[in-house]
Amino acid sequence: MAERLGQVARRTRETDIAVTWRLDGAGRAEIATGVPFFDHMLHQIARHGHFDLTVRARGDLEIDAHHTVEDTGITLGQALRRALGDGAGIWRYGSAFVPFDETLAFAAIDVSGRPYLHFDAAFPAQKVGEFDTELVLEFFRALAINAGITLHLKVHYGQNTHHMIEALFKAFARALSDAVALDPRVQGIPSTKGALL
Repeated sequence: MAERLGQVARRTRETDIAVTWRLDGAGRAEIATGVPFFDHMLHQIARHGHFDLTVRARGDLEIDAHHTVEDTGITLGQALRRALGDGAGIWRYGSAFVPFDETLAFAAIDVSGRPYLHFDAAFPAQKVGEFDTELVLEFFRALAINAGITLHLKVHYGQNTHHMIEALFKAFARALSDAVALDPRVQGIPSTKGALL
């Protein structure tokens, strides 16, 4: 079996980002974006999705973290799409509920080639540390569109914003892990159209 690996480097006037995403990994992560809470969340994707993930990002943080977070989502989405190849043999669908103390989050994914994000989360606080919580939506939208996946995310309830966001990232990781898993029962592309991505 060929290694399912996506590598992307993306440079603009605002950011310089390099990503490596190994789907069949062990949950190892080397993350450095200059945004500590965001780094913590990307570690959740690697650990709870059993992916090996390397992210190196430099951005115009003197302005704010928006460009860095959104462009990292773009680059990760492109790397995920490359790692998936044509999608042959994958389960395609995944979903997960993840509790974190008082919080319950849900993610559902279809590796469909039809990019879409439904995001249903209202965070009590505008910031966690120096991280703007509105960037969670920007990150997942950029990732879903560039990966070509349908992604539904929902925080059912919660009080602590850190917990709510972390549960959402963990739910995404678990759902994605299931969706991209190889299943010997799946012969070829899991679509009646004969194509996914």
